Amino acid sequence: MAALGLLLPGCADNPPVTIENRSVAAPDDMPEVRSSGASVVDYGAQLPRGPDYIVQPGDTLYAVAFRLGMDFRALAEINAIAPPYVIRVGQPIKTAPQAVTQRSLVVASQNAPKSAPATEPASSAVVATPVTSQTPPRRVSTTTEPAVNAPVDRWVWPARAKVDRTFSDDLHKGVDLAGSRGDPISATAAGTVVYAGTGVTGYGALLIVKHNETYLSAYGHNDALLVAEGERVQAGQLIARMGSSSTDAVRLHFEIRRNGRPVDPLRLLPAR
Repeated sequence: MAALGLLLPGCADNPPVTIENRSVAAPDDMPEVRSSGASVVDYGAQLPRGPDYIVQPGDTLYAVAFRLGMDFRALAEINAIAPPYVIRVGQPIKTAPQAVTQRSLVVASQNAPKSAPATEPASSAVVATPVTSQTPPRRVSTTTEPAVNAPVDRWVWPARAKVDRTFSDDLHKGVDLAGSRGDPISATAAGTVVYAGTGVTGYGALLIVKHNETYLSAYGHNDALLVAEGERVQAGQLIARMGSSSTDAVRLHFEIRRNGRPVDPLRLLPAR
């Protein structure tokens, strides 16, 4: 079996979409992005290689897809995992060569529901737990959510901090915001927390928020996580405190992913 290099962009020692379509599913075309003259670090160096990923304690399907650089729906389809995407510790998760992954991503994007009744909740985070006859997978309860692919009303800056490093399509899949330890980190848009933990190499204490079927945002290197998996958050809500977990300086590493692929957050965030 051919070895598979799995993508983990981040911002540690390990290592635009058009505005009109910024909040709903769209064809898998990538916008022009900015490059950075800053020194680059390969965040994918520590990823396992091979056809399968073995589920670890605390994993969610969203977190696994994030670390693989894939759309969560494509990963679920490859593995015949239906909503609410239950996975178990020790379960092998099949991955695919890049060409297959991209074709699956396009199919997932084209088949994404445009809307759904307001009474239909989106899938909540399901955390991987050890498999025993007495231990069912732990599912965090959530509040009622809006339609599955409701548009993002607005994007807000996750921190009042200067941009220390910009997006690079090759190695730096987000932006770094430099601040002081304990500075507030806010949700960039309304959504549901689908990962809260330290299991994604290179990101330290990480939060991943699902905004709709198209967009996820990620917040790395936090000193404290103030929300739990399955919790519904609003744009601008306090969700974490800035720190230096898994890096050598206090900063927020912030990403926005569209159908599983990183896009330049500065193309979506309002000017300031």
